[in-house]
Amino acid sequence: MSRLSLMLLTLLPLTAQAEVSLAPLFTDHAVLQRDMPVPVWGRAAPGETVTVSFRDQTMRTIAAPDGRWSVRLSPLKPGAPASLIVSGRNTIALEDIVVGEVWVCSGQSNMEFRVWGPPGDVYRANDADAEVAAANHPLVRHFKVQQAVAGQPSDTARGAWVVCSPATVGQFTAVGYFFARDMAQKLGVPVGLINSTWGGTPIESWMNDAAIRSEPAFAVIDKRWTDAMVGWEDKVAAHKAAVAAQEKEEAAAKAAGPEKLAHLLKNRPWLPPPPSPESPEAPRCLFNGMIHPLLPYGIRGVLWYQGESNATRHSEYRALFVAMIKGWRAAWGEGDFPFLWVQLANWKTGDPTGLEWAGLREAQAQALSLPNTGMAVTIDIGEAANIHPRNKQEVGRRLALIAGHQVYGIPGPWRGPLFKSVEQAGATLRVHMDTGGGGLVAHGTALSGFTVAGEDRRFVPASARIEGATVVVSATGVDAPVAVRYAWTDAPEAGLFNDAGLPAEPFRSDDW
Repeated sequence: MSRLSLMLLTLLPLTAQAEVSLAPLFTDHAVLQRDMPVPVWGRAAPGETVTVSFRDQTMRTIAAPDGRWSVRLSPLKPGAPASLIVSGRNTIALEDIVVGEVWVCSGQSNMEFRVWGPPGDVYRANDADAEVAAANHPLVRHFKVQQAVAGQPSDTARGAWVVCSPATVGQFTAVGYFFARDMAQKLGVPVGLINSTWGGTPIESWMNDAAIRSEPAFAVIDKRWTDAMVGWEDKVAAHKAAVAAQEKEEAAAKAAGPEKLAHLLKNRPWLPPPPSPESPEAPRCLFNGMIHPLLPYGIRGVLWYQGESNATRHSEYRALFVAMIKGWRAAWGEGDFPFLWVQLANWKTGDPTGLEWAGLREAQAQALSLPNTGMAVTIDIGEAANIHPRNKQEVGRRLALIAGHQVYGIPGPWRGPLFKSVEQAGATLRVHMDTGGGGLVAHGTALSGFTVAGEDRRFVPASARIEGATVVVSATGVDAPVAVRYAWTDAPEAGLFNDAGLPAEPFRSDDW
């Protein structure tokens, strides 16, 4: 049977199969998770005997009345590539199957962001051409889950494992690729990335039904969606009219000359289409369509980059994020597997308060209360005018540092300074920091990013200086400061680092 035939067999609705078939993630070049039982599953005729062979293991089972079958291979060690053979009425032979570390990469556009795009493309990492040319890393492999919306949990998904090379890496998730490249070099084992992403989507889309039903307060999610569907056809018509008006303005500006056109394109508002019953913004729909089909594939953990679409409702995000993590862990059935995420970078959002992304970052940080979690701080490597910063190399490296420390026991610095406490001394505040190893350093001629407030709760820029593992802050006109904030705006100046070059996490001492 040809590879194309095997792929088509895998991708057809499993309920329609009379022959043995495998779940979507099982294709040539797959990476299986090492050092833990490995689930292998699929469909067959009810009552059919199915045999699964890999290396020196052979497992047999009988398909259930609904045609489902599954086995669990005993924990595997990395080694030479091998064939995975599944047989019943027919035989499927998957080639070049390796054993190593498997990470799910999920979230919205900054995780979807590719390694390479043509010049000017929104998705094009720094030094993209050079990165592609150097991408000879056969230990790194990538499975892109085709985007799909589902109203109910689905068993099917489209995609295939591909081996990293200059011919393939351009379409990899950039954050995931740079993470995997680092980890493969440090660990010396294959690293597989399952890329399940969709730009512009809120966290509610990625939550399963159990998570959304886990708190009475989450009822607002379904109500908000139901309200959004009211008058949907009228909203679609209004959107079409608005887009037509924009196109007319663009045509007139083009006729008036390049300067007029450039001014229009820079300043006109984006007109997002109204949500529809098939939109990826619908609650549960991306968990159902793009995460559920992956279950219970053996994984080491999850890399998550999302939050931009929830910034205007950041007060909800802490509870939603915690519930989503718990929901994924419960659904996977692997316990509290590592869940690492990227804290939002600096970006000028246009929010009049300038604080929405600060609130979302805080909500992300508060989820660190869950066990086996980690957060890569990126407050220093964003682009104030670009919601899709291109330095994905450093994002991946920082995630790899966290995973190296927390998951694989690799020594060395792995995070930046964290706020511990603050004490008042007259007109100054002394901020005590956990440096993350080494000492505190300032990037720039002066230590930037600090504000203080007195009892009036009005924050003003503060001067700051490092003294050992503390920062002393004060501001003219604030004789008795009571609160301090650091990097607490959407696009702050953030100058506090440790001597490993890792940035301090944004913080505030108040709860105003």
